[in-house]
Amino acid sequence: MTSIDLSDPKVFSRGIPHAAFTALRTEGPISRQYGINTGREGYWCVTRHADVVAANRDFEHLSPAPLGTMIFDRKELLNPKTPRMLIEMDPPQHTRYRRLVNRGFTPRMIAMLATQMRAVARTISDRANRLLDENGEIDVVADIAAELPMQVIAAMLGIPEEDHDKMFALSQRIIGFDDPESDSNGLPDGEAMMQMYAYANTLGAKKREAMNGGVRTDDIVTALLDAEVDGEQLSELEFDLFFLLLVVAGNETTRTAISQGISYLFSNPDQWQRLLDDRSLVTTAVDEILRVATPILYFRRTVTADTEIGGVAVAKGDRVVLWYASANFDESAFADPQSFDVGRTPNNHVTFGGGGPHFCLGANLARLEIRVMLEELLDQMPTLGPAGPAVLGSSNFTNGLRQLSARRT
Repeated sequence: MTSIDLSDPKVFSRGIPHAAFTALRTEGPISRQYGINTGREGYWCVTRHADVVAANRDFEHLSPAPLGTMIFDRKELLNPKTPRMLIEMDPPQHTRYRRLVNRGFTPRMIAMLATQMRAVARTISDRANRLLDENGEIDVVADIAAELPMQVIAAMLGIPEEDHDKMFALSQRIIGFDDPESDSNGLPDGEAMMQMYAYANTLGAKKREAMNGGVRTDDIVTALLDAEVDGEQLSELEFDLFFLLLVVAGNETTRTAISQGISYLFSNPDQWQRLLDDRSLVTTAVDEILRVATPILYFRRTVTADTEIGGVAVAKGDRVVLWYASANFDESAFADPQSFDVGRTPNNHVTFGGGGPHFCLGANLARLEIRVMLEELLDQMPTLGPAGPAVLGSSNFTNGLRQLSARRT
């Protein structure tokens, strides 16, 4: 249906290939595709909003457990004894493990973080303004978007401030595995993952020692150390995988959303002015940023029993790729989807997965972080504008920016 190989990260070096996705939605919304990273058997490419939502919810036939969530196969998962991340589990196992950290992500708990978030956002804007005074320019990615998500997830996990930079650097190496400019050969950075695991174990040991001494901290790492599933505590590797997932997902995705959102506002100054004139639009602007940013471009599933997607038969063992990057720009779900409209409503984007058991655990957290940072910029940096084009990464999994230069206009 398209000559473009969507499994090749270099195809995304100029951003989401909207023309290819539009063609697929029109000519073959459930189509067989082949590429350099998917072998001779290829994969089913799901591009239409309604089909992505339905497939995302159908955990009984479409599962991340057999071979993972990436477009390539994680064959080590074929061994049922291999520990899995939460996103690689099905109910009821997924349900039991998700309960371990659910309480840290409830609307009530997230709301309690709002004051701390606003203080961090103010510190970020104050420092960015000083950098603008000194240098005339800043990098939105490094100087604005990166720090708030890292500080928030670090606080939730109980990571001390002196280790924030280390966790940020490791998470970037892990999530950027398919970027041709990385040195990971297209595979997850094993060394970075081992360093993350080692750090998790060291932090866990310190917290366990404190707990044995009667000192407890109210954070997610402490909750995981206490937790039991089916009467057993988490193994070391299960704990490590939980820690890695929360650090990477809680940091990289929201950083991408904030930086991409600012880039879209730079490209659409009329929408920035709308927000300056009417702060009530911030709520809808947050979801519009999440839609156009689509920090995670796809997730993969494996067919566990013969079924249909959008009326197309798929067979047990087939690889299925759910393209959130296409569904979020589907003409049948959004009016004028290529336009950036901070007042868009309704806005049923699938950035958080479109429902089902795998709906993003951190959805409330991400929305609040984007809102807080956006409001801070409106208050403290209303004249911020572009100082050059955005520099994109080159990944078909994440939609991150490498750099976005900005200045006062």
